[in-house]
Amino acid sequence: MFRISLLAVIFGFSALSQAGSTTVFDTESLRLELEHANPGDHIILNPGLYEGRFNIEKPLSLSSRGGSTIDALGEGSAITIHSSGVEISGLTIEHWGNDHYERDSGILVEEGSDDVSINNNRLSGDGFGIRADELNRIKINDNVITGNASLFKLDRGDGIHLDHVVGAEVWGNVISHVRDGVYIESGSHSKVAGNRFFDQQYGIHYMYSSMDEAFNNQSYRVDGGYALMSSKQIHLHSNQVWDAVDFGILLNMSQDSVIEGNRVEKILNPAENPIQGKEGKGIFIYGARDNRVVGNRFAHCDIGFYMAMGGEGNLVYENQFVDNFSQVKYVGDKLLEWSKDGRGNHWSGYLGWDHSSDGIGNSSYRPNDNIDRLFWLYPEANFLMGSPIVMVLRWVQRQFEIGEPSGIIDSYPLLNFTPPFDFEFGVSH
Repeated sequence: MFRISLLAVIFGFSALSQAGSTTVFDTESLRLELEHANPGDHIILNPGLYEGRFNIEKPLSLSSRGGSTIDALGEGSAITIHSSGVEISGLTIEHWGNDHYERDSGILVEEGSDDVSINNNRLSGDGFGIRADELNRIKINDNVITGNASLFKLDRGDGIHLDHVVGAEVWGNVISHVRDGVYIESGSHSKVAGNRFFDQQYGIHYMYSSMDEAFNNQSYRVDGGYALMSSKQIHLHSNQVWDAVDFGILLNMSQDSVIEGNRVEKILNPAENPIQGKEGKGIFIYGARDNRVVGNRFAHCDIGFYMAMGGEGNLVYENQFVDNFSQVKYVGDKLLEWSKDGRGNHWSGYLGWDHSSDGIGNSSYRPNDNIDRLFWLYPEANFLMGSPIVMVLRWVQRQFEIGEPSGIIDSYPLLNFTPPFDFEFGVSH
């Protein structure tokens, strides 16, 4: 047994001693070096153009002295990784294919290739920027990924696409002109932080994922900022989104998640009269339960908070609703309390008093009434919304509540409350 262990140590040391650094100058020398490299080797690309598609089948490092471009010539994936322990850094990668079924990518990381690191690269192409399937602990940091702006959004690949990946870290990337910036499906324990997303469908899109965290990200000029679909235990905090069309944050059939300390502004549908349901929504909760929405700012949106289809079972408190055209839209038959432990939310339309000087209004706040619900159900009558007769009807309703009350009530509205954000809003780094 001792002899076997000693031989293993000797052979292991021999393999490590053979690992070295090699510089390549052209396409052919790169192919040969990838084929004959030893585990642990470092291959350095001199400045120049390297054409075609390349496979990495051993744990090694691939980097550049600067000015090194890999051009896939419009087909397939530029680099495909088949091994754990690979690092790629400092490259420019472009012109890969756009066959989503074949997973055409700038960098494609195949099943079982754990502990891969992809950092400080510039990728530009039609399909997926970086795609990884069924693996663990990938790190994707400080890359610039640009899709094809001339393609319809849904015809583009995602900037970073992670399918059945556990423990991914995605930090400091700048992603634009793709479908979704970061798409995570059936994964868990990921951290997505400090990224910038613009000119795309969604910034971050979770699907069937769990126990993930996203923070300090920016999304702007997007259809939607952050989408949580059929996911659970997501911690979405300290993110920003502005200049979106459809929503800032979406919770669709998701549960047990915390939406905390995010800043959401100017979610506006530019259409003159958007159809019902297409308004810009600060946060949109659809069939999602047992979530906590706390300490966020929703401002200058068509609708601050839109809730539908069984989204009642959530905690909503210490948020700031400022100058939204409609603060809340909830077409349901239940009365929902939006406060916790004697603390509600801040509403720019609240006109109550604070006789006890504790920062909490003495009277409850109802952002909507039954008249609002009538206009939601019959939007063709919206032109009457500000008419004198409607004002009288609202007064009568407040004086003589008929039937069981429904809608949103905040029994402890906060005065002059601002969530303690630790970032400067709307600044692109």
